[in-house]
Amino acid sequence: MTPHPRAPLDDIAKAIIEQLQEDGRRPYAAIGQAVGLSEAAVRQRVQRLVESGVVQIVAVTDPLQVGFPRQAMIGVNADGDTQRVARALAELPEVDYVVSTAGGFDVLAEVVCEDDEHLLEVLNSKIRMLPGVRSTETFVYLKLHKQQYNWGTR
Repeated sequence: MTPHPRAPLDDIAKAIIEQLQEDGRRPYAAIGQAVGLSEAAVRQRVQRLVESGVVQIVAVTDPLQVGFPRQAMIGVNADGDTQRVARALAELPEVDYVVSTAGGFDVLAEVVCEDDEHLLEVLNSKIRMLPGVRSTETFVYLKLHKQQYNWGTR
Protein backbone atom coordinates (compact mmCIF):
# COMPACT_ATOMS: atom_id res chain seq x y z
CA MET A 1 0.00 0.00 0.00
CA THR A 2 1.53 3.27 -1.05
CA PRO A 3 1.08 6.27 1.21
CA HIS A 4 -1.36 8.88 0.00
CA PRO A 5 -1.18 12.53 0.89
CA ARG A 6 -3.82 13.17 3.50
CA ALA A 7 -6.80 14.87 1.95
CA PRO A 8 -8.56 17.31 4.23
CA LEU A 9 -11.79 15.69 5.34
CA ASP A 10 -14.83 17.78 6.09
CA ASP A 11 -17.39 16.75 8.70
CA ILE A 12 -19.64 15.13 6.10
CA ALA A 13 -16.81 12.98 4.71
CA LYS A 14 -15.98 11.90 8.25
CA ALA A 15 -19.62 11.04 8.91
CA ILE A 16 -19.77 8.98 5.70
CA ILE A 17 -16.61 7.10 6.70
CA GLU A 18 -18.05 6.35 10.13
CA GLN A 19 -21.24 5.03 8.53
CA LEU A 20 -19.19 2.73 6.29
CA GLN A 21 -17.04 1.57 9.22
CA GLU A 22 -20.21 0.42 10.97
CA ASP A 23 -21.46 -1.41 7.86
CA GLY A 24 -19.55 -1.36 4.59
CA ARG A 25 -22.69 -2.58 2.77
CA ARG A 26 -24.94 0.19 4.08
CA PRO A 27 -26.95 1.62 1.16
CA TYR A 28 -25.98 5.07 -0.07
CA ALA A 29 -29.58 6.23 0.51
CA ALA A 30 -29.35 5.26 4.21
CA ILE A 31 -25.97 6.98 4.54
CA GLY A 32 -27.41 10.05 2.84
CA GLN A 33 -30.27 10.13 5.29
CA ALA A 34 -27.85 9.90 8.23
CA VAL A 35 -25.52 12.64 6.96
CA GLY A 36 -28.01 14.95 5.21
CA LEU A 37 -27.09 14.32 1.56
CA SER A 38 -28.78 12.77 -1.45
CA GLU A 39 -27.95 9.21 -2.47
CA ALA A 40 -26.16 10.53 -5.58
CA ALA A 41 -24.05 12.95 -3.54
CA VAL A 42 -23.02 10.16 -1.16
CA ARG A 43 -22.12 7.91 -4.10
CA GLN A 44 -19.89 10.65 -5.57
CA ARG A 45 -18.21 11.37 -2.23
CA VAL A 46 -17.56 7.67 -1.53
CA GLN A 47 -16.07 7.30 -5.02
CA ARG A 48 -13.71 10.24 -4.35
CA LEU A 49 -12.73 8.77 -0.96
CA VAL A 50 -11.94 5.42 -2.61
CA GLU A 51 -10.03 6.98 -5.53
CA SER A 52 -7.94 9.13 -3.19
CA GLY A 53 -7.01 6.11 -1.06
CA VAL A 54 -8.72 7.40 2.09
CA VAL A 55 -11.15 4.46 2.09
CA GLN A 56 -11.03 0.85 0.93
CA ILE A 57 -14.23 -1.14 0.75
CA VAL A 58 -13.45 -4.83 1.15
CA ALA A 59 -14.89 -7.99 2.64
CA VAL A 60 -12.99 -8.86 5.80
CA THR A 61 -12.80 -12.63 6.15
CA ASP A 62 -11.92 -14.95 8.99
CA PRO A 63 -8.78 -16.74 7.75
CA LEU A 64 -9.75 -19.90 9.68
CA GLN A 65 -13.05 -20.13 7.80
CA VAL A 66 -11.47 -19.74 4.36
CA GLY A 67 -8.68 -22.30 4.63
CA PHE A 68 -5.85 -20.43 6.35
CA PRO A 69 -5.70 -21.70 9.94
CA ARG A 70 -2.09 -20.67 10.53
CA GLN A 71 -1.40 -16.97 11.03
CA ALA A 72 1.76 -15.41 12.35
CA MET A 73 3.45 -12.06 12.78
CA ILE A 74 7.05 -12.06 11.56
CA GLY A 75 9.47 -9.56 13.05
CA VAL A 76 12.21 -8.78 10.53
CA ASN A 77 15.59 -7.14 11.12
CA ALA A 78 17.19 -5.84 7.98
CA ASP A 79 20.52 -4.63 6.69
CA GLY A 80 20.57 -1.58 4.46
CA ASP A 81 17.35 -0.12 3.09
CA THR A 82 14.51 -1.30 5.33
CA GLN A 83 11.93 0.20 2.98
CA ARG A 84 13.19 -2.04 0.17
CA VAL A 85 12.73 -5.04 2.45
CA ALA A 86 9.23 -3.86 3.39
CA ARG A 87 8.27 -3.48 -0.28
CA ALA A 88 9.61 -6.97 -1.08
CA LEU A 89 7.63 -8.48 1.80
CA ALA A 90 4.50 -6.72 0.60
CA GLU A 91 4.83 -8.50 -2.76
CA LEU A 92 4.56 -11.98 -1.19
CA PRO A 93 1.06 -13.46 -1.60
CA GLU A 94 1.01 -14.90 1.92
CA VAL A 95 1.72 -11.50 3.47
CA ASP A 96 -1.37 -9.44 4.24
CA TYR A 97 0.09 -6.66 6.41
CA VAL A 98 3.47 -4.93 6.43
CA VAL A 99 4.58 -2.05 8.62
CA SER A 100 7.92 -0.35 9.20
CA THR A 101 8.62 -0.02 12.89
CA ALA A 102 10.93 1.48 15.47
CA GLY A 103 12.15 -0.73 18.27
CA GLY A 104 13.16 -4.37 18.28
CA PHE A 105 12.32 -4.97 14.61
CA ASP A 106 12.69 -2.94 11.44
CA VAL A 107 9.60 -4.41 9.80
CA LEU A 108 6.61 -6.48 10.93
CA ALA A 109 4.78 -8.68 8.43
CA GLU A 110 1.63 -10.70 9.06
CA VAL A 111 1.27 -13.94 7.12
CA VAL A 112 -1.68 -16.25 6.54
CA CYS A 113 -0.81 -19.85 5.72
CA GLU A 114 -2.55 -23.15 5.08
CA ASP A 115 -0.63 -25.02 7.81
CA ASP A 116 2.69 -25.15 9.66
CA GLU A 117 4.47 -26.66 6.65
CA HIS A 118 3.30 -23.74 4.52
CA LEU A 119 4.49 -21.28 7.21
CA LEU A 120 7.91 -22.97 7.27
CA GLU A 121 8.12 -22.73 3.47
CA VAL A 122 7.21 -19.03 3.52
CA LEU A 123 9.81 -18.33 6.20
CA ASN A 124 12.68 -20.36 4.72
CA SER A 125 12.09 -20.11 0.98
CA LYS A 126 10.65 -16.63 0.69
CA ILE A 127 11.13 -14.23 3.62
CA ARG A 128 14.62 -15.28 4.75
CA MET A 129 15.82 -15.36 1.13
CA LEU A 130 14.96 -11.71 0.48
CA PRO A 131 17.99 -9.46 0.00
CA GLY A 132 18.57 -7.39 3.14
CA VAL A 133 16.80 -9.71 5.59
CA ARG A 134 19.25 -10.29 8.46
CA SER A 135 17.04 -12.14 10.92
CA THR A 136 13.43 -12.99 11.68
CA GLU A 137 11.37 -13.87 14.72
CA THR A 138 8.02 -15.57 14.32
CA PHE A 139 5.02 -15.04 16.59
CA VAL A 140 2.42 -17.74 15.83
CA TYR A 141 -1.16 -16.71 16.55
CA LEU A 142 -2.96 -19.01 18.96
CA LYS A 143 -6.23 -17.09 19.27
CA LEU A 144 -7.50 -13.76 17.97
CA HIS A 145 -9.15 -11.84 20.77
CA LYS A 146 -10.01 -8.57 19.04
CA GLN A 147 -9.88 -7.10 15.55
CA GLN A 148 -11.88 -4.04 14.62
CA TYR A 149 -12.01 -1.42 11.91
CA ASN A 150 -14.47 1.08 13.36
CA TRP A 151 -12.12 3.49 15.14
CA GLY A 152 -13.88 6.49 13.63
CA THR A 153 -12.20 9.62 12.25
CA ARG A 154 -10.37 12.60 13.68
